[in-house]
Amino acid sequence: MEPGEGSAQQIRQVLLLFVFLGGTLVYSETWGYSVAEEAELGFCVANVIKDMGSRVDVEDLAVRGASVIFDDYKSYLRLDLQTGNLLLNEQLDREALCGTTEPCILHFQVLLENPLQFFRAELSVKDINDHTPTFLEKHMLLKISEETSLPGTVFPLKKAQDLDVGINSIQNYNISPNSHFHVSIHNQRDGRKYPELVLDKELDREEQGELGLTLTALDGGSPPRSGTAKIRVLVMDVNDNAPAFAQTLYEVQVPENTPLGTLIVKVSARDLDIGTNGEISYSLYSSQEIGKTFELSSLSGEVRLIKLLDFETISSYELDIEASDGGGLSGKCSVSIKVLDVNDNSPELTISSLTSSIPENSPETEVALFKTRDRDSGENGRMVCSIQDDIPFTLKPSVENFYRLVTEGALDRESRAEYNITITVTDLGTPRLKTQHNITVLVSDVNDNAPTFTQTSYNLSVPENNSPALHIGSVSATDRDSGTNAQVTYSLLPPPHPHPGLASLVSINADTGQLFALRALDYEALRAFDFRVGATDRGSPALSSEALVRVRVLDANDNAPFVLYPLQNASAPCTELLPRAADAGYLLTKVVAVDADAGQNAWLSYQLLKATEPGLFSVWAHNGEVRTARPPGERDAPKHRLLVLVRDHGEPPLSASVTLHVLLVDGFSQPYLPAPEAAPERARPDSLTVYLVVALAAVSSLFLCSLLLFVALRLCARSGPAARGRCSAPEGPFAGHLVDVSGTGTLSHSYQYEVCLTGDSQNNEFQFLKPIFPNILGQDSGRKSDANPISQNNLGI
Repeated sequence: MEPGEGSAQQIRQVLLLFVFLGGTLVYSETWGYSVAEEAELGFCVANVIKDMGSRVDVEDLAVRGASVIFDDYKSYLRLDLQTGNLLLNEQLDREALCGTTEPCILHFQVLLENPLQFFRAELSVKDINDHTPTFLEKHMLLKISEETSLPGTVFPLKKAQDLDVGINSIQNYNISPNSHFHVSIHNQRDGRKYPELVLDKELDREEQGELGLTLTALDGGSPPRSGTAKIRVLVMDVNDNAPAFAQTLYEVQVPENTPLGTLIVKVSARDLDIGTNGEISYSLYSSQEIGKTFELSSLSGEVRLIKLLDFETISSYELDIEASDGGGLSGKCSVSIKVLDVNDNSPELTISSLTSSIPENSPETEVALFKTRDRDSGENGRMVCSIQDDIPFTLKPSVENFYRLVTEGALDRESRAEYNITITVTDLGTPRLKTQHNITVLVSDVNDNAPTFTQTSYNLSVPENNSPALHIGSVSATDRDSGTNAQVTYSLLPPPHPHPGLASLVSINADTGQLFALRALDYEALRAFDFRVGATDRGSPALSSEALVRVRVLDANDNAPFVLYPLQNASAPCTELLPRAADAGYLLTKVVAVDADAGQNAWLSYQLLKATEPGLFSVWAHNGEVRTARPPGERDAPKHRLLVLVRDHGEPPLSASVTLHVLLVDGFSQPYLPAPEAAPERARPDSLTVYLVVALAAVSSLFLCSLLLFVALRLCARSGPAARGRCSAPEGPFAGHLVDVSGTGTLSHSYQYEVCLTGDSQNNEFQFLKPIFPNILGQDSGRKSDANPISQNNLGI
C-alpha cells in the first residue's frame, strides 16, 4: 500500500497510545464550518475569534503562534493572524477529497502555544453541480427475442456515472419517444439508481427488426446536467430463457495486501436454452475505478485482482456483473467486496516545535512538541511511544495525539553536553511496525564551576643570586566549563598578614600562570617565603579558587669562611704562649671560624698552610685545634708564626687564612707535665664535628628528635671531666674578641678560653666556659643559626 501524501515537513514515526484528555488544554465543543467546493482562494470561511469568545483576543493569535493543523497535514485553510479569519488556501474539490462519501467533513484543530490550547473544528465541503452524467458505454446493443417480448418485460441498462452526490447526482432517466418502450428507475440498497428498459408493446421482427433509442440521464442540479447514450434494439427470434445467477449477491472479504492476479470470486449463471441461446458471456458494468482494480473473465466469470488494494483509500467495492446468452437475454448480480485492513502503515510524526539548545541547571524544560498518527485502523492503528531509559528526558501525552518531550530536571553540561534522543513509535498490529525519530539536544554552558588548581600547594625552589625576571615555576588551573566561562586568569592574592615586600619578589603571568622572581634573592637574608595565587574565570558572575605557593631559596656558596678567633683586625696581634716543657699533642689554641652559608657550603676544614717550624705544630682538620706535633726542643726558635687556612666545602670552595704568633716560654708556673694518658695518635675524636653533623641531620628530622638531641648535648656538655686539683684562673673575662657569631659555621655561640695549670695534678687543662656574648655582628642580626649550641668543651692534656 502506498502511504498518503504528507505535509512538507518531514514526518517521523512516534510511539503513541491514543489518549484523549479534556483538561484545560482543549475545549470540548467542536466548531462547525462549511464551504462550497471550488470556492475562490482567499474566501473567508469564518472568524475564529467569534467562536473563541472572551478566551482569546485577536492580538493573542500572533503572540501565541496560532496555526491551523488538518488531520492529513494539508493546508486547506490559513489563519489571518490580524483578523482571525479562516481563509481558503486552495480550491477544494469535494470529489477528490471525499469521493462518494457524504457528508464530506475535514477535521482540523486551531493550535495556540504558550500556553498550549486546542480548538477542534470541522469543515464541511458542500457539493456543487460541477459534473455531467456520463455513460461509460455510449452505444448499447439489446437483442430481444420476439417470443419473449411480452409487455412488461424488463431489460437492464447500464447506468450513467455522476461524480456529484446528493441532489446533484443522477436523479432520473428518460428515453426518446417511441411506441414500444419506457424507462423505469430501480433504486438499490446503496442509493444508486439503475435504468431499466420496460417493454410496453410486443415486438414483431417482421414489422420492425431494429429500433434506435436515445437514453438520457438527468441529475438534480440547478440547472440540471444530462448525458446520453444510444440504444440499438435488435429483435431476435425464440430465446425465451434469460441467464440466471446462482445468487443475486456475492459477498467477499479480501485482505488489502492480496497479491495481483489473485482470484477474488467466481460468479456463475445458468441459461436453460441451448445452442447459441444458452451460451453465456459475463460482463462487468461498474465505475471506471472498479474496472481498473478488478478483471472479469467473460467466459468463466472469475473476478481477479489487477491493482493493489489500499484499505485506507477504499475500504469496499460494489461490482455489477451481467450474464448474457447468445439470444440476447441477460441476468444481473452484484458482488460486494470488503477490504480487510492489515498492518501496513507505520506511525507518522510531525514536529510542531523544537528547541535544540537548553541551558544547563534549568528546571523542567520543553524540548519538542509533536503529533502522531497511524493510518491503519483498530489495533493496527493503536500506538505506543517511548524513548531510551538512560537519558534525563520524558514524554508527556497531551491531547489530540500531541506529545511533549520535556527534561526530567536540571541538566549538567560538564557531565554530558549533548543528548541524542531516539523517539520510538510502535503500533499494536501484527506484525508490529515501528519508526524511530532522532533529536539532538545540546546543553549550553552556565558558569557553575570554579577553576581548580592541579595542586592545592606548589613547592618551588630558586637558587640565590638569581637573575631578575627568572622563571621559577608555573601554576595551572582548569575549569570544567566551556567558552569564556573556562578562560582562566591568574593573579597574586594579598597575604593574610601584611607583607610589603611580596610584590617586589615575584610576579605571575595572568594568562599562563608562570611565576617569575623580580629580583635577586639572598639565602642568608630570606630562606623561604610563601604566598597565595588566585585563578578567576571570565564567566558572569566570575568564580575563583586559590592555591598556596611555597618558594625555597637554595643556598649558593657565596660567603667565605669568617675567622672569629684570633681576630685579624685587632690593634695588636695575639700571641699564644707555649711552655717548652709541653709534650706532643699539647693544645696550644683553637682557630674558630664560621660560614654564613648553609649545608655543605658551611662545612669548614682547617689546614696548616705555613709554619716557622713545620714539624712542631699540627692543626686538626675538623675543629681547628692547634696542637704540638712533638715536644719543643732547645733548638727551636722562641718565636713562631703559623698560617692556618680555613676552607668550606662549597663548589667552588672559598677560604680564609689566619696568622698565629707563638712564643715559647720557660718556667711557666713550673708545672710537672707527665706524659698524656693516651698517645696523641689515639686522641679521642673531635666532639665538635660530631655535633655539627648531628645538627645538620636534625634540621631535616622531626622536631621531637631535634629536641631530644638538644637535651642530650646539654647533658653531655655539663658532664665534662672535673678539674683535678686547684685551678688558678684569671679574674675577669678574656677580651671580647674571643667570640663566635650566629651562623652556620663551626661554632654557634661565643666562648672564652681559660688555661689552668696545677702543680699537683700535673695536667694542662684548656677549658671552654659558657658563652659571654650572643652576637657581635650587628649586621647579621637577622640571620638564623642552623647549628646546635655547644655549651662546653673540655680537653685534658
